[in-house]
Amino acid sequence: MPEGDTVWQAARRLHDALAGKVLTRSDFRVPRYALVDLTGRAVLDVTPRGKHLLTHVEGGLTVHSHLRMDGAWKIFTPGRRWSGGPAHQIRVILGTADRTAVGYRLPVLDILRTADDQRAVGHLGPDLLGPDWDPGQAMANLSADPARPLGEALLDQRNLAGVGNVYKSEICFLLGVTPWLPVGELPPDRAGYLPELAQKLLEANRDRPVRRTTGLRGHDLFVYGRAPRPCLRCGTPVRVADQGDGSAERPTYWCPACQSGPAPRRLSRRGDRPSGRPPPGAPPPSPWS
Repeated sequence: MPEGDTVWQAARRLHDALAGKVLTRSDFRVPRYALVDLTGRAVLDVTPRGKHLLTHVEGGLTVHSHLRMDGAWKIFTPGRRWSGGPAHQIRVILGTADRTAVGYRLPVLDILRTADDQRAVGHLGPDLLGPDWDPGQAMANLSADPARPLGEALLDQRNLAGVGNVYKSEICFLLGVTPWLPVGELPPDRAGYLPELAQKLLEANRDRPVRRTTGLRGHDLFVYGRAPRPCLRCGTPVRVADQGDGSAERPTYWCPACQSGPAPRRLSRRGDRPSGRPPPGAPPPSPWS
């Protein structure tokens, strides 16, 4: 699932390909906008906002898109074969004289007046990679519902914008608490560090092709996707369970030894196997575990 750093990278690629150039091709393959033609208009910029992309076009228009689980924007040069998926998955094509941007499997695609951008993104909390980042406001938003599990609160883009399943699991591991710990029970020192940690992780990865949180060679992530392999710190098998209301897949990974707090009774089949040992050079236990 694309998260804030992935969307930031997509925005940069789109901006580099389209900004300052006049559209020579405009093809919206969704019924609502099938007759819209943006050819002859210049692309002004492409701006990320949390997990949203805002492509601003001359004449006060914005093409708003959201990647959700498997959407993607691909950039192609003339003559290059398109490779983002079958043609029936294409939702929009925006082309200039030397680049073509193709949106595949975009579940959200709208055309707004730029003056109305807030209709699409006004509900979002402070953007971890944006100019509006405000750690104090982000923590205040998270703390507004103290009984809510931390993992769910982190995924709520109204609290802070940019965290998805990967960062949710990694942030909780680095804080030494399970994603099911109520926000109000997070110790004050960890609560004070949480916004800084989240912003530091996304900022460190916004220019990387492969997301990393560990600093260990051969191991990119501490817990996400690792069940039932051993924890990189203590060797206990990493576990996985779904978190949320069941409306979407939210696999959540944690180490039952390094992370304190409640855990679900029901585990995924992938997350409950015999233990192993941490690899050589693994970091020592967290002071918060």
